[in-house]
Amino acid sequence: MARRRKSIVMIAALLIALAGLAFVANAVEEDVVASRVPYPDIPRGQGESCVEDTDFMRRYHMTVLLHQRDDTMLKGIRSKQHSLKECIACHAVPGADSIPVTFASPNHFCRSCHDYAAVEIDCFDCHASRPDSGLVAEAREK
Repeated sequence: MARRRKSIVMIAALLIALAGLAFVANAVEEDVVASRVPYPDIPRGQGESCVEDTDFMRRYHMTVLLHQRDDTMLKGIRSKQHSLKECIACHAVPGADSIPVTFASPNHFCRSCHDYAAVEIDCFDCHASRPDSGLVAEAREK
């Protein structure tokens, strides 16, 4: 009888320990999930679709822009398909005053991902970070 009682007490203690461990593990998981940085809210472009597939552009946009830059600067080839000017026109994010925000704003299209990824870009040291108003209207029509 004493042996049986001892077994029951050990099983009960084991179950209580497992329940406590499960509670702690759940609390740790909730803390980890709550502490994760939320994904950026990426604004949608103005046109029907991007000049390339979305996944392709997410991965290779810098390669495409650098290739466009080299074609323009070294070969004199100017095309609209992958130009930074056209990207900025299509992906302009309007501010509270309905005027597209500049790169200084955290709402700027490029900043939405680059801030999240902690990637510093220098495109707008030379280039305009908001489009001409005519290009925005043209991008909306596409």
